[in-house]
Amino acid sequence: MATAASVVVAVGTVTGLVNALDQGGGTDEARPRVTTSPSLQPLPAVPSASPSTTSASPSPSKSSAKPSPKAKATTKAPTTSAAAAPAVSTRLYRHNDSQVLEWVRANRSDPRRPLIESRIADQPAAVWFADYTPATITSRVRAVTSRAAGSGQVPVVVPYAIPQRDCGGASQGGAPDFDAYDAWIDKFAAGLGAGEVIVILEPDSLAQIDCLSAGDKARRYASLARAGRVLKAADSRVRVYYDAGHSDWNPAATQAARLRQAGAASAASSDGIFTNVSNFHRTTQEAAYARQVLSALGGPSSLGAVIDTSRNGNGAPADGEWCDPAGRKLGQAPTLRTGQARIDAYLWVKLPGESDGCKGAPGTFTPDYAYDLVTGG
Repeated sequence: MATAASVVVAVGTVTGLVNALDQGGGTDEARPRVTTSPSLQPLPAVPSASPSTTSASPSPSKSSAKPSPKAKATTKAPTTSAAAAPAVSTRLYRHNDSQVLEWVRANRSDPRRPLIESRIADQPAAVWFADYTPATITSRVRAVTSRAAGSGQVPVVVPYAIPQRDCGGASQGGAPDFDAYDAWIDKFAAGLGAGEVIVILEPDSLAQIDCLSAGDKARRYASLARAGRVLKAADSRVRVYYDAGHSDWNPAATQAARLRQAGAASAASSDGIFTNVSNFHRTTQEAAYARQVLSALGGPSSLGAVIDTSRNGNGAPADGEWCDPAGRKLGQAPTLRTGQARIDAYLWVKLPGESDGCKGAPGTFTPDYAYDLVTGG
């Protein structure tokens, strides 16, 4: 089973989820450069290169057989009227530089624009840092966290540079070795500031760990545990969540054992777990699974879970299709008030409308796909 981040475009900002790729240009701008996004086979989390210069986010995959890209859908005019958009969280930060925002600004007369703008572009989403370029990572993270702090909002950031990311799959990449990764995390932490920040630490890093040798597993566990401690020591208001895959991947006990080895049961490094990143499983299903994992994990009762609800409005496809599957729909809007025990937030970690690679180039914003997610087409 897989979850995941698939083809992540680089340094992006996102109205939804953005990959902030620090490719070493020397600027402090948290604007994406191109890289690819992870695919969701057995939970790949590594990005693949994308041709555009805008931001992109990860995608899921559920079977080992990856479908061949399909032809890009032709533009269609909306057939439904714009219903009232869901309330936008005033607590979560929406980065002002993303592929969907760029599309909205450049296509004011497009008949799909009002719905895409109100349902996707206006919602807060995660900002991904998917490239290993140590020289600029601190300034890029700071560009996001300082803007969020200035507006009194909470940013969601995604460090995504673990060595052997996605096990060499579509989203392969990351730091060259674990010492380099540890140093990169130190620089990442230096950009957090002193405000509230939610960190989604390395999607797929634990759910997909079986591809590594015993030695590399031990190193990954150690680096992830260290990362949590470093991030929390750098900012007393940061919340760090660890990879729990999703409800159709690993059994709760198996995932909890991995999380424990990565330090997720310790309040010194963790605030809990995240599930469903770039996947489609329903919120109720993920919430039940998250509680099972937390129960098996142990640790303080303060540990909670966050769920990626960006594309789970219609649940996962029955056939296990992961690449831009038809009939999917936006899920619950991002919020820090779920009303559910031990479920801390519903977040949009994967930016809706950024393709998994079938309806558009991997990791790039595809308006036809975005419109389908809005309407459930």
